[in-house]
Amino acid sequence: MSISLDGFVAGPDQSEDAPLGLGGQRVHTWHMGEPQNEVDERVRDELLIDRGAYIMGRNMFGPVRGEWDRDWRGWWGEEPPYHAPVFVLTHHPHDPIEMKGGTTFHFVTDGFDAALAQARAAGDGDVAIAGGASTARQALAAGAVDELFLDIAPVLLGRGERLFDGVADPGLEPLEVLHSPLATHVRYRVGGTAAAPSGAS
Repeated sequence: MSISLDGFVAGPDQSEDAPLGLGGQRVHTWHMGEPQNEVDERVRDELLIDRGAYIMGRNMFGPVRGEWDRDWRGWWGEEPPYHAPVFVLTHHPHDPIEMKGGTTFHFVTDGFDAALAQARAAGDGDVAIAGGASTARQALAAGAVDELFLDIAPVLLGRGERLFDGVADPGLEPLEVLHSPLATHVRYRVGGTAAAPSGAS
């Protein structure tokens, strides 16, 4: 997930006109449009490898709130980049939406654990948590994350959707760090054995 230095993955006031919230696009500059260097390009390409299935929150799927009162089919056009089943967490039932390229959006109303079970049964590869912040927090709380990829942008948003609010320390052990002018890309093992610091310095 792309994240600001102060811990936000999206800015405040997300809407159809500002899906990443006010100022939130600054956190995602490293992969929006053409990458500006080979490090960002490599990380972007790794994000797009085939997965068995995905889980995302309703806010990431679109701006529609409450009952499904419009024909919304996601932000990504007729061929989303997932090419696999995507399980969308929601409180309101919706029929599956089949898209071009192998993506089908399934809507799950009985919580994260149910979505995870369906995602694991749907494909042979890894299950990826596509976002947003609330879904990632639920995944961490459920112990369902083996590795966490953070793309840390050198910007401060001040407010918005914070990734780690209310999350118990999952024990993050850095496995790989890549730098670019636009982001520091860190791959963590979750539940690692890295020693905690014994005191302040």
